[in-house]
Amino acid sequence: MSVVLVDAGGTNIGSVRYALQRLGVDAALTSDAATIRAADKVILPGVGAAGPGMARLRELGLVEVLRSLRQPVLGVCLGMQLLCTHSEEGDTECLGLIPALVRRFTEAPGLRVPHMGWNGLSILREHPLLAGLGEGEQAYFVHSYAVPTGDWTLAASDHGETFSAAIARNNFHGLQFHPERSGTVGAKLLRNFLEL
Repeated sequence: MSVVLVDAGGTNIGSVRYALQRLGVDAALTSDAATIRAADKVILPGVGAAGPGMARLRELGLVEVLRSLRQPVLGVCLGMQLLCTHSEEGDTECLGLIPALVRRFTEAPGLRVPHMGWNGLSILREHPLLAGLGEGEQAYFVHSYAVPTGDWTLAASDHGETFSAAIARNNFHGLQFHPERSGTVGAKLLRNFLEL
């Protein structure tokens, strides 16, 4: 099985790659369109802002490549947000694969933005990506923008408001949290993705 990590400049690429190596998978890091199209599984990692993330994908000529993929694709953190239609962050048009608008968390007394740290997962819909995941299991988040819940939501979490923690539509999947930093829960979800 060939797994590729899209080299879109995300700072979490090394840690995602290492998490996959712990599962016995050596994922190639690439920005080559032909390599991405030929892979069995594609992972779009990302840490940073939506505008520069999309600018990098455009610069590499990967926007239409990613939109055209038919194999399982997993967006992680910013990578998940880039799968959506639009982000308030920098008023950015994204890939448009999940019909959702990414919004900044509303600041409130006692509510820190960015949302950072461990938080529980509430399963809203059965899906192979979540196989073996128990209600309330914890994952590690770092983000200021979030995808609202909708018919794309597999699991939700709460930080002053409910938001999508895991999403799926057709062959596109996303995890808002960092599976590579989420211990056994993250490893289980990465393994589930590899088995899709």
